[in-house]
Amino acid sequence: MVEQRQRPTRARTPSLGSASGAMAVATMASRISGLFAKVLLVWVLGLGMINDSYTVANTLPTVVNELLLGGVLTSVAVPLLVSARQNSEEEGESYAQWMITMGVILLVAATTLAVLGAPLLTELYLGSHTRANSELTTAFAYLLLPGIVFYGLSALLMAILNVRQVFGPPAWAPVMNNLVITATVSLYAVTPGEISADPVRMGQAKLLILGLGTMLGIATQSAVMVLSLRRTGFRFRWRWGWDRRLAEFGSLAGWVVLYTVISQIGMIVTIRVAGQGTSGSVATFHYAWLLSQVPYGVLGVSLLQALMPRISRSIAEGDTEGFVRDVGLGSRLSAILLMPVSAFMLTAGSGIGVAFFSLGQGSVGAADRLGVTLGVAAAGIVPFSITMLQLRAFYAMKDARTPMLINVIMVVFRTAVCYTLLMWLDPRDLVIGVTLAMSLSFLVGAAVGQWWLHTRLGRIQTGRTLVGIGWALLASAVGCGCAFAVWHWLGGTLHGLGDVATAWVGLGVRGTLVLGLGFGLMLLLPIPEMTIVRQRLRGLLNRV
Repeated sequence: MVEQRQRPTRARTPSLGSASGAMAVATMASRISGLFAKVLLVWVLGLGMINDSYTVANTLPTVVNELLLGGVLTSVAVPLLVSARQNSEEEGESYAQWMITMGVILLVAATTLAVLGAPLLTELYLGSHTRANSELTTAFAYLLLPGIVFYGLSALLMAILNVRQVFGPPAWAPVMNNLVITATVSLYAVTPGEISADPVRMGQAKLLILGLGTMLGIATQSAVMVLSLRRTGFRFRWRWGWDRRLAEFGSLAGWVVLYTVISQIGMIVTIRVAGQGTSGSVATFHYAWLLSQVPYGVLGVSLLQALMPRISRSIAEGDTEGFVRDVGLGSRLSAILLMPVSAFMLTAGSGIGVAFFSLGQGSVGAADRLGVTLGVAAAGIVPFSITMLQLRAFYAMKDARTPMLINVIMVVFRTAVCYTLLMWLDPRDLVIGVTLAMSLSFLVGAAVGQWWLHTRLGRIQTGRTLVGIGWALLASAVGCGCAFAVWHWLGGTLHGLGDVATAWVGLGVRGTLVLGLGFGLMLLLPIPEMTIVRQRLRGLLNRV
């Protein structure tokens, strides 16, 4: 009977390549549209006090959502939903209905409390030594905190869709959010007047447009998820009372909530330390971090979402060998796909900042600092991706305690580095130091996570993974070296072009050499994971 139930499930499971590839296309569109929205924000708002205040307020709904539900759903919900659905379609649907019921109740209650406590949240994140305006941040928070409901609902519906092997629509949903944000910022730019910071007036048109428009974008994203789930045949009904799996869910969720609390303590430290730098440091850190996440969002998240149901099924079926194989493959693919991109952003960070963020209300100096910060953040992309995969591996084993302990180590390390740098660095460079602490903490987390998985499972292909990372690092280093040499030779001839034009030329040269040589050399090197790429390229050439 067990074999009869499992065969159809496996038949419906798409390959890792097709699942992650479909999401990568959608996620790329999402990240590009998101990048345009962020660039437009800097053009319109600049990198000063207003952007700092808006950035902190826009972070608060995601923080509250992660504390209460988001982190739980993206971590433990998928394994539990997979387990319920393997028993039967009916049990899987009823469990999903119960999770939506409990989630909506929790989100509405949390939103109410968060709006009432908006001034306290602002004080918690900003402290007393900051360049952001606490009253303006609180005003934005009143408008943005209702988005908690939509953030949480989006995370929950994405988990249910992924378990049903629906990856495309959830990946496309953020595009709608970005389009709404773009329209909001455009409307803000053409609306007469300015946002008043002394005193702050809640009824100002520009303040309302920016705040309510941002929340509307999240609501639109959530609506796309609802329509996508209905198209799968899922029909929602309220399910109340005790569910026999509540104890299992609660035991895992408790550790994940604690994990998220620790993460937010680390984020509070990061924002407070960055806020003691020059004006705009909080927004600079925020935009640099978001930009560094673009390649991870396109490649790493797509891979992670495709792997999570697979490794959850392997654990449910007792297939430890398949579990280890998929986790090791995910780590190596993360390094191979992301290392050249990380190297490009590291070497061309300053050019990216000036090319994209020095127009409008931006300045070349502030944009250059943002770009350098981006380069430092990009150095942590690969260890961050591997760490996220390792944490999901523990969640698939229904172990939420170990990720929490790994996070404690990362946050303690990051906090120590941040406050050490606060004593040493000039305020102008503080945001770069904070970002360096963030990147280094993920390197520590990846090393600790690999050791912990080895302790738990035995041989986990660590040597093979290090070899794959080494090849990717070598290929990327060759590309960086060539880019540096060519730009050093070429740079002296471009003085008359101006800062922005020179930055764009530099991006073209560095991008061609770092990315072209990086990925090109990996195709030539003996990297087993590149075999499928070689086969597809041969097929394409044969057809041509």
